[in-house]
Amino acid sequence: MDERILLIQDQPRPKAPLPERLRQHGWAVHLMRDSREGAELALHEPFDLIILDLTRAADHGIDVCRDLRHYGLNTPILMLTASNQPADKVVGLKVGADDCVTKPFAMIELLARVEALLRRSRTMSWGRASIHNFGHVRVDLRRTQVWRNGKTVAVSAREFQLLRYFIEHRDATLSRQELLKEVWGFDPRTSTRTVDVHVSGLRQKLERDSKQPQLILTIQGLGYKLAAPA
Repeated sequence: MDERILLIQDQPRPKAPLPERLRQHGWAVHLMRDSREGAELALHEPFDLIILDLTRAADHGIDVCRDLRHYGLNTPILMLTASNQPADKVVGLKVGADDCVTKPFAMIELLARVEALLRRSRTMSWGRASIHNFGHVRVDLRRTQVWRNGKTVAVSAREFQLLRYFIEHRDATLSRQELLKEVWGFDPRTSTRTVDVHVSGLRQKLERDSKQPQLILTIQGLGYKLAAPA
């Protein structure tokens, strides 16, 4: 198995060694003790499942789940809750959790629920088919949304089409002629600075420093390339 699980757990010494049991089952587990930092990591790195085990404040797990969904994250979320009230589970599901497990729980049941969510994740390709993360930038191709440092970025329809083409051809050098033909539908022999203008616009919105781009690179004499980590 190569599935990655993000466990956000604010208990310094929980009774059940959940990270260890998950790793023994063959999953790669990234443990975060701070909910804010954990949520930030979830928005910028791809995971196959997120487990929220937050107890230090009332409704804390619900708030984190709501925030992650607000920013467009569609990775499956499993919430662990100390409440046995059905209404609390309903709230968790309504804010975007895919499953809720009441504590204390039998480890065998929790592992079965994790397996079920990961199986559904593989089938539906959640978090991988439409959402792409590279550095501080996050793009949801299905929802046509872009975030920079967790904040929504407004891009034009043509800028998004150009960004989509770069993502679909990541690490490939793309000539201006190819971009004109595939993104704009223009005759590639057309003399225009349209591509350069739109690349400049994307850099202004996405790069940390548009004058020294690290994402959309200029390949001298050839064109442009999206150089971003997977």
